[in-house]
Amino acid sequence: MSPDPDRDQLRMMTKVAHLYHNRGMVQSEIARQLGLSQARVSRMLSAAEEANIIRTIIVPPPGLNSDLEHQLEGVFGLMEVHVVDASGEDERERARILGRALANVFEIMPIEDKDIGFTSWSNSMRAFVDVLNRPHAKAKHIVEMLGGVGQPGEQHLATQATENLANLTDGKPMFLRVPGVVPSVSVKTAILESDTFARATLSALNHLDIALVGLGNCEIRSELMAEGNFFTKEQFEMIRANGAVGEINLRFIDKNGAPVASELDDLVIGVTLEQIKQADRRVGVSGGVAKRDAALAAVRGGWINVLITDEETAEYLLEQGPAA
Repeated sequence: MSPDPDRDQLRMMTKVAHLYHNRGMVQSEIARQLGLSQARVSRMLSAAEEANIIRTIIVPPPGLNSDLEHQLEGVFGLMEVHVVDASGEDERERARILGRALANVFEIMPIEDKDIGFTSWSNSMRAFVDVLNRPHAKAKHIVEMLGGVGQPGEQHLATQATENLANLTDGKPMFLRVPGVVPSVSVKTAILESDTFARATLSALNHLDIALVGLGNCEIRSELMAEGNFFTKEQFEMIRANGAVGEINLRFIDKNGAPVASELDDLVIGVTLEQIKQADRRVGVSGGVAKRDAALAAVRGGWINVLITDEETAEYLLEQGPAA
């Protein structure tokens, strides 16, 4: 543990201290819940004492959000919640802050010999890869969970992010270099019949241990995506009219997290909600007003069990609460 821990380390130290001192969990239980070694838990507790986090009670350093995190974990039954301060930031900077928080969580996550699903088109996910340190453990596969969307430049960035994550984790990359959205079922069938690599990647999605998912708000994210391999404005309007408030890797859900079925499902080449739900750890990264209803739907539906978000979104989730 660094003698001068950064904010992300302080957040993890505070979480471990809370579980040990406030919830009465033993170190082995904390290790299992957070995916750490027991030795790492012990070092974090010692470091928390040195940082003056542990006194008579747990005293989180100013600016951290441990109480908010614990409330969200309890209300929604989440495995982990990490809340960061991104007040006043624009979308690009918020994605960078959330990506950095994900990197801190991922670096202590149990990835040894795991199949990890990766949403390579997400800005937060790309930011995560940019700041990730090489973990000590080695993953088995890094599996792209959605085909290419948007202009060729966007698709190149997605491929590059997947390759970089595979290199950092010593995992074998499994690319999905086909369109993420196709115009018809017949086109989808023809593509998959002729692409053995795409079929292998789609099959690997049945066996994910960790899923790093992308959350969206049923809107075109940028002009770069509006120009190819993506849903149109009219298609998004149609699915919102059917009750969708968010989407997870372009699979639509309503305000309570229930799937919103439509013909659009058959036009996506990528992971299904059922495949995501099979992963032990389902990590969602989302922030900003535009995506808060999508984040609420995702936690209500149990599609994610690890959430990384900003303070405003966290407070909104608590205000709305679980589905009735």
